[in-house]
Amino acid sequence: MKLKQFLPVLCIVFLMICLFSASAYAAPPGDVAGAIENTWNDASSQIKTVVNKVVFPAIDLILAVFFFAKLAMAYFDYRKHGQFEWAAPAILFACLVFSMTAPLYIWDILGM
Repeated sequence: MKLKQFLPVLCIVFLMICLFSASAYAAPPGDVAGAIENTWNDASSQIKTVVNKVVFPAIDLILAVFFFAKLAMAYFDYRKHGQFEWAAPAILFACLVFSMTAPLYIWDILGM
């Protein structure tokens, strides 16, 4: 019974794969490296835009939240013990500054 239900579904899936699949060829002489380079050249500007407008701001937001949370926790520890611990807030602040300024120079380092 299950085979009778499974076989038509399998046939339809196979037919859809055959209908919607397309062969991708590099170039007439078979220059695969050239095809990859052309694809990268076309997509690199889009990748750069997405990273600058989405990835770096998300990292900045996360680091800013962690920085202010750690700063508040360090302050409460200071109120409790009388000694302020600067290491964790300083590291988070340095990472935040690094990630905020990274779009200015990271693309020159990567050669884009």
